[in-house]
Amino acid sequence: MVFGRDVRLGRILKDGKMLCIPMDHGISNGPIRGLEDAHGMIYQCENAGLTCVLVNKGIVKTMPRPTSIGLIVHFSGSTSLGPAPNRKVLMGSVEEALRLGADAVSLHINIGAKEEPEMLQKLGMIADKCDEWSVPLVAMMYPRGEGIKNPHDPEIVAHAARVGAEAGADIVKAVYTGDVDSFKKVVKSVPVPLVIAGGPKATTDLEILEMCAGAMKAGAKGVTFGRNIFQHKNPPAMVRALHKVIFEGKSAKEAAKQLG
Repeated sequence: MVFGRDVRLGRILKDGKMLCIPMDHGISNGPIRGLEDAHGMIYQCENAGLTCVLVNKGIVKTMPRPTSIGLIVHFSGSTSLGPAPNRKVLMGSVEEALRLGADAVSLHINIGAKEEPEMLQKLGMIADKCDEWSVPLVAMMYPRGEGIKNPHDPEIVAHAARVGAEAGADIVKAVYTGDVDSFKKVVKSVPVPLVIAGGPKATTDLEILEMCAGAMKAGAKGVTFGRNIFQHKNPPAMVRALHKVIFEGKSAKEAAKQLG
């Protein structure tokens, strides 16, 4: 028997793997370079090998036409201009995501921030609603805030990721620890699929592809890369290169041939 959650997961994943561009930056940072036209970015990349995109609800409401790939709606918000950038507040509901035609819901939780308790409470509540409606939940679990000295410490990354899984997320997004061996331990400690964040804009294309290849070798199920795709000089080409690594098992150097 196939349930709604399985159908929706099949829309945001391919063969159980994810290649996603998160484009939720407009609330936190404004119309940054590459996202001046978020719809255009989606449409130019959707046929390059993406499995899904992750956007805020207003981007969905204003789309000129539906996208052909999976759609994850993000419901966490804070701004870099406000008094508490690390405090992510809830900006929507699971029912709203379904009305918008979303395939999954995403929340951002900052583990180690002073506002962590209220964010965890919202994560638990949304996880329950997602179960009620059979909607997949993606939890972005970032070690970030006053209590975090090294956000890439493998033990801290594993703790944050494990919180997301134990709170009920179907997919957890985590930061990469920087090497295969340490991240392999993170993956093994989390009982749901793990995908990695891209972090700040990388200095070279090969650096992006090597991070992806390392995470996949460690057991990750894909990537959610934002700036490293939408701020690239040729976003569709970078998507095609990442697709080679994730779905065809190519090395970073082999995949880099897609970039010309």
